[in-house]
Amino acid sequence: MMKINNDNYMPRIMDKIIQKYLKIAGAICVEGPKWCGKTWTSRQNSNSEFLVGSAANAFSNRQLAILNPEYVLKGEFPRMIDEWQEVPSLWDATREEVDKYSQNGLFILTGSSTPTHKGVLHSGAGRIVRLRMNTMTLFESGDSTGILSLKDLLLDEIKTEYVDELDFKKLAYLIVRGGWPQNIKTSFDDCEVLPRSYIDSILESKLLDENNNAYNSNYIKLILKSLARNVSTTVSERSIINDISQNEVDSISRPTLSKYLDFLNNMFLFSNLEPYSLNPRSSLRVKQKEKRYFCDPSLACALLDLTPNKIMNDLNLYGLLFEGLVIRDLKVYAQANDAKVYHYQDYLDNELDAVIEFKNGEWCAIEIKLGLNQVEQAVKQLNKAIDAITRSKNKPPINKCIIVGFGNLVYKRKEDGIIVIPINALKD
Repeated sequence: MMKINNDNYMPRIMDKIIQKYLKIAGAICVEGPKWCGKTWTSRQNSNSEFLVGSAANAFSNRQLAILNPEYVLKGEFPRMIDEWQEVPSLWDATREEVDKYSQNGLFILTGSSTPTHKGVLHSGAGRIVRLRMNTMTLFESGDSTGILSLKDLLLDEIKTEYVDELDFKKLAYLIVRGGWPQNIKTSFDDCEVLPRSYIDSILESKLLDENNNAYNSNYIKLILKSLARNVSTTVSERSIINDISQNEVDSISRPTLSKYLDFLNNMFLFSNLEPYSLNPRSSLRVKQKEKRYFCDPSLACALLDLTPNKIMNDLNLYGLLFEGLVIRDLKVYAQANDAKVYHYQDYLDNELDAVIEFKNGEWCAIEIKLGLNQVEQAVKQLNKAIDAITRSKNKPPINKCIIVGFGNLVYKRKEDGIIVIPINALKD
């Protein structure tokens, strides 16, 4: 099947990442949550395609892929194989085709879940590169001017520039709307509908483990709601169990919770931050818990039945959800720069909302605050944490930043060199 063109396609940061890795690897696998735009972006970068999950002709494509996986790989390169995980044998078939041709840029696989497959799948190491795709950032959706890039932070090229300030209502809308391509132009009054449909689609699906046993949709709902109540925190599994028992009628065991979290993670629903590792010689003890986020803050809103108006009535919740939006965007921007995003907490009560580590080893310390009225508080937190880190045989950050929701100016403070950045000024 030849590819289908879309004149309304909105360019994605993933486009240039795909083009980079098509020159490096025989095949790439673009994976991420459903509805985030994987198919259209992969289609934009391919010359032919095969849609495994197509409903046409009574799902005949899936049957064809099961019976003859080698056949469905035939076509003009790069060839997109959409939702490959529905027929896991396509992974090994792709690897074998890459071996046969011994050239790069042959296939683009897409997947919205990791298959629960009892057989052994070859890792694909050296042949298939996995690329995580997420929902749209504010820059991709046209809600950020992009006057400051992550690369500017690395090069310390910071110019004082104005940006139109987001208002209280607009930012709440952006959080609830999320970065789903099909939801970008939706109205204020209807912006929560699609994310709620996303959650409903999970709860109403028959989801099976590797032994074909069905997952309990009620357990899934309990776990997701608990994670939504604890978004932007390092909540432990034990605390999740306690939270469920306190807020819900049912309870859940620790082994069941672990199994379900792994399953939901394989659906790319989460975008957790790992803890930042200091110099091994550092005397500072760092906490090792992940900080929990959904792949898009709109999912937490959907699970808590939130609308923009409800968020505006709870400033603490507004701030936590805004943090999730910032982390979503930072991870995409970092990926485009071969950088990674972490969080930092130590046992002296120091913490950083985000740490960006660039591939040259330089790092950037970030605090996230909703408004400019919280900047001084963020300055104290930043300086306290960085002072503890540098006094313990670790190099200082190349830049210190405070990302805010409400602000109209990108600037570097003269007194301490901290950069204040409105979220709608950032890009990759």
